[in-house]
Amino acid sequence: MIKPDFKVAIIDMNNGAPNQGMRNIFEILDHYQQHNKVKFSLEVYDARKKGEIPSLDHDIYISSGGPGSPHDGEKMKWEKDFFALLDQLDEHNQLKENKKFVFLICHSFQLGCRKYKLGKVMPRGSNLFGIFPTFLTDAGLQETIFKGLSDPVYAVDSRKWQVIQPDPYVFEQKGASILAIEQEKESPEQERCIMAIRFSDFMVGTQFHPEADPIGMKIHFYQEEKKAVIVKNSGLNAYHEMLEQLNNPNKIALTHRTVLPNFLNQAIGYYNAP
Repeated sequence: MIKPDFKVAIIDMNNGAPNQGMRNIFEILDHYQQHNKVKFSLEVYDARKKGEIPSLDHDIYISSGGPGSPHDGEKMKWEKDFFALLDQLDEHNQLKENKKFVFLICHSFQLGCRKYKLGKVMPRGSNLFGIFPTFLTDAGLQETIFKGLSDPVYAVDSRKWQVIQPDPYVFEQKGASILAIEQEKESPEQERCIMAIRFSDFMVGTQFHPEADPIGMKIHFYQEEKKAVIVKNSGLNAYHEMLEQLNNPNKIALTHRTVLPNFLNQAIGYYNAP
């Protein structure tokens, strides 16, 4: 079965806020189709601001990060519709041959963890922003989306929330696995949050931003508000180290070139395997 054309739904969770993430996602998809024998038909759905939720007519779903609390949508129609979509995708993938592939980023990842009750989604206590190492679990070392990356993976982390206290029973029942966790915290008693999960064979997500690129991060890093967050949490030296990492092709530039393209390889390879 050879499939040259793929319908891609991009679910925008930014609630109207300006961001670099959507630009990054579009650029990754454009670069991928230019360098591979596939064509993407893209449609954007503004979930939080306009209540737009895609149907099951797409092959690939990428749901973005976004600002605010992952609990903001509780009892709101857009969240109920988004969770219903995840249920429909799960059911489709259990019953149909033409599988649908899903990637959940940051805010969407937190929503997925809430929806499936995989762990506790709670505030961090302080805002986190910057480039940090993400450590792979045994499952993560074997994971398709991390193929070509070393451990730890360097990625952009931007959040006030975290997923902790995973429920082993729920993970086992769903067939989900933790792929990555954050770096050790200053206080050993503090739990390291979950940074990536394989929800199912066809759905995966990351707490970090795999789409982020050095260009967009430089825009953020030179904003006084963002700089202040990094300096407050990690110190001035760490801020300058992060600036240097933007020029390192083996840090976030490599993550940008690897994670989402690997996800696309998995989706497209399912249909176009020799």
